[in-house]
Amino acid sequence: MPVTSFRLNVNGQERAVDADDQAPLLDLLRNACNLKGTRFGCGTGECGACHVLVDGASVPACDTPAWAVRGKCVVTVEGLSEGGTPSRLQQALLDEQAGQCGYCLSGILASATALLARTPQPTEAQVREALDQHLCRCGAHNRIVRAVLRASAQEVAR
Repeated sequence: MPVTSFRLNVNGQERAVDADDQAPLLDLLRNACNLKGTRFGCGTGECGACHVLVDGASVPACDTPAWAVRGKCVVTVEGLSEGGTPSRLQQALLDEQAGQCGYCLSGILASATALLARTPQPTEAQVREALDQHLCRCGAHNRIVRAVLRASAQEVAR
């Protein structure tokens, strides 16, 4: 597999990356960019653990090839904080004690962030639908849903 050099915008920073065009985005993030917050789960894009934002859309990084993100903005869980402070959504997850092991949360945060960007006041059903593809073995789904709704309510109160 031929290795090529290209530039990648991750969390608002341009990065030079040497990789095979077919390499999974997850490998680039974890290895070339040293961003370990995005998790490897199933490797087939079905569990949701590896989701990141690509131009604002939540996508599985494990089966998104490097060539597909050229010229696009990638945001990982590390890029969701606001000036080093947890985002409203991250804080709501903490306040609701929504994480147990936390393995799934980076992907859930990406999908919930995308949802709140396109639907600032989602219904509970919309939150559940947006997070349906994410597997949480701890069974914290109800607390996670409450946290997303809490973050939405806090935005409205602003």
